[in-house]
Amino acid sequence: MSIHRQNISLLIVDDHPVVLEGMKALLLDSDLVEVSACCGSGSETLSFLQEQTVDVVLLDINLPDVSGIDLCKQIKQLRPNTHVIAISNYNERSMVTKMLQNGATGYVLKNASAEEIINAIKTVVNKKVYFSEEVQQSLFEVALEDPLDLPKLTRREQEVLRCIAEGKTTAEIGELLFISPHTVETHRKNLMQKFNVSNAAALIRVATQYQLI
Repeated sequence: MSIHRQNISLLIVDDHPVVLEGMKALLLDSDLVEVSACCGSGSETLSFLQEQTVDVVLLDINLPDVSGIDLCKQIKQLRPNTHVIAISNYNERSMVTKMLQNGATGYVLKNASAEEIINAIKTVVNKKVYFSEEVQQSLFEVALEDPLDLPKLTRREQEVLRCIAEGKTTAEIGELLFISPHTVETHRKNLMQKFNVSNAAALIRVATQYQLI
């Protein structure tokens, strides 16, 4: 028996009407993504999300009334299960990092094709992080230039990190690596401290940024 999958609902946030119409037109032929609404400001976005939920928000970083970076955090506080993809003309590591820290799981550039945007949407819905190729290259180049920025992990910490990224529980990680749950939690705390994050989701995002998983 085939199971009908409902379309992924999308909210586009951008203050330029031409960009909004262009995005809608790009995604019009998609049988996977359905544009639920378009908003031109942060206040409009939050008002919409207080009334309705969407699977994904495609969020411009530059908005007239609020920074997209701050708005991303507000969206995640209001709708924790909604995925946020930043869309920007700027390919700067500081912006990418701030968006990730505030809960975004994707970052694409405004020259992205419909195929890439749909691919980014599918990726984040599957609880993985998506970067445009240019963004990945930029992050990688900075990492090469500044190797001291990379947290030093022990072999066991690397193993625990991979297990966390795979969604395994503390008990499952302990069984797999033949260590106690308490030891797993110790490694988890050490990892979060080294990456300067407060939860597992942020740990995975930052570790992905460093290309450690």
